[in-house]
Amino acid sequence: MVRKPQDVTDAELAVLQVLWDRGPSTTRQLADQLYPGGTASQTATVLKLLERLEAKGCVDRDRGGPVHVFEAAVDRDDLIARRLQALAESLCDGSKTPLLMHLVDPKKLTREEREALRSLIAEFDPKPKK
Repeated sequence: MVRKPQDVTDAELAVLQVLWDRGPSTTRQLADQLYPGGTASQTATVLKLLERLEAKGCVDRDRGGPVHVFEAAVDRDDLIARRLQALAESLCDGSKTPLLMHLVDPKKLTREEREALRSLIAEFDPKPKK
């Protein structure tokens, strides 16, 4: 049975973002990315974050080699969708409409973003057959 990943903290999210961008990585590689020129305690912090993410089902660990390699087990889009749904539930009684209205304020969108939004809406609302 697949477990639904729990929400992540901002620090855990930073680790996930590196994994999404870099792909599978060791603790050292992640620590170097997150804390350039970092200390041993910062590397230990990254390992602790990885352990928490693994316990939440957000990260997989390959223990096959001498150095463990971590990989994101949750997709960025899935996490975005889950967090937006939780926000809609807590702020808007579950309705996504108020969130969408704020996210797609036409005054703040570029022309290209508005065109992409129109195309997306057209995909969900196909024209009726004649």
